[in-house]
Amino acid sequence: MSYEQRLRRTQKEYPFDLWAERFQDGLEQYTDENNDAARRIMDNLLQALLELGEGATEKVKVKQFEVAVESLNYLNDTVGGDLIETAEREELCDLFDAIAVAAGIDPENYGDGEGIASEWRDW
Repeated sequence: MSYEQRLRRTQKEYPFDLWAERFQDGLEQYTDENNDAARRIMDNLLQALLELGEGATEKVKVKQFEVAVESLNYLNDTVGGDLIETAEREELCDLFDAIAVAAGIDPENYGDGEGIASEWRDW
């Protein structure tokens, strides 16, 4: 499987359809606008990793994860800090780790072993 295929396969793990269901269940923070913003952040991460290519250094790839996590921190703050709660945190951390593995990065080397998002996340 190619680098691009590995990265694109991680999109199947996006939790944003689940978030939309939570909106239907009364959790008002999971609007289409917020879900789309979070999806764009993850899509931008994948695109950046694809543009860098498989041969990019880990340091350069990891910088893209920092940008994505900081963007999610900002998004979470703009909606009052309740967009990314416990379940969403776990979903996003798992997603970031899956993307890291697809990009050739061991997520356990980051966040004191808690995963790559734990390096920068506020949620």
